[in-house]
Amino acid sequence: MKTCGKYVKEMRRQYGLTQEQLAMKAGVGLRFLRELESDKPTIRMDKVNMVLEMFGAELGVVSKNNITEQ
Repeated sequence: MKTCGKYVKEMRRQYGLTQEQLAMKAGVGLRFLRELESDKPTIRMDKVNMVLEMFGAELGVVSKNNITEQ
């Protein structure tokens, strides 16, 4: 499974953007973007979504279990 950071890095490269350009366009800091692409385990989800929005994506819940309420 691809991590969010790897997805952002791949998409950034696909669109021919530098980290600086993407950070500026997404409205986040360069340091944040570098941490995101490095898969830092503690980052703000709202800022992640600001970056993902540039590629028409967003964070969401993925269920790993099929637990139903009874």
